[in-house]
Amino acid sequence: MQATKWLGIELVEVSLKEKLISAVGSALAIYCVFWCTLSFLPSGAAIGVVASMGATAVLLFAVPHGQLSQPWPLIGGHLVSAMIGVSCARLIANPVLATALAVGASIGVMHQLKCIHPPGGATAFTAVMGGQAIGDLGYLYVLYPVGLNAVVMLVLAVLINFPFRWRRYPAVLIKRTPPQEAANVLGSEDDHRNLVEAVRSLDSFVDVSEEDLVYLSRIMASHYAERHSVSAGEADLTQSVRTRKAIDPWMTPSDSAPTNP
Repeated sequence: MQATKWLGIELVEVSLKEKLISAVGSALAIYCVFWCTLSFLPSGAAIGVVASMGATAVLLFAVPHGQLSQPWPLIGGHLVSAMIGVSCARLIANPVLATALAVGASIGVMHQLKCIHPPGGATAFTAVMGGQAIGDLGYLYVLYPVGLNAVVMLVLAVLINFPFRWRRYPAVLIKRTPPQEAANVLGSEDDHRNLVEAVRSLDSFVDVSEEDLVYLSRIMASHYAERHSVSAGEADLTQSVRTRKAIDPWMTPSDSAPTNP
């Protein structure tokens, strides 16, 4: 168990059906994106661009409800990183320094604009090190193939995930209804604010959407309240039996059992 924690192995395993949908959806998306990219770049340069979209496919189809996978991080992360990457390539002669600054600056700006998308780092990297064909595009690289590919990936993620109600994309399309007993748990504005503040106190990015956090918190609070209610009921019954025994020492166990009306 300790080794599992150190290695970061996910303990909550998804179903085989979910894994198959993720794999097939990613394959279809990359197939479409590759052909779009080949329309603008030779195959050698296209490989570098599609590589970042391959990383995007992992997010959109394996973890479609993660915060890093949502439309703004997807579009904003790629466009911002492409813009910074092209700028570094044009302004800095040393390619190693240009690449390092492109990736680092992209991460910083994505953080600031709340559009963190890990494949954006690869997009910035490719803008500098992608070769002559990508360099000749200049800032057009931002619009196509990067911008076009990001939009294509977005549309495909919506279409491919939509038939499966539990994994519709983006996350806002998921309408989870908690059990009736959890409906009023964490329902106030103060409770919601406390949840947000608790996440902020970590001072680290958490790849879970706000809606999923609220939903999970309600379910956990509901389960806790249910167990607490059962424990309280058992305690009340035990106290009642003790009281009756104090009054009637000759009471038998059957006397303490509840009777049906």
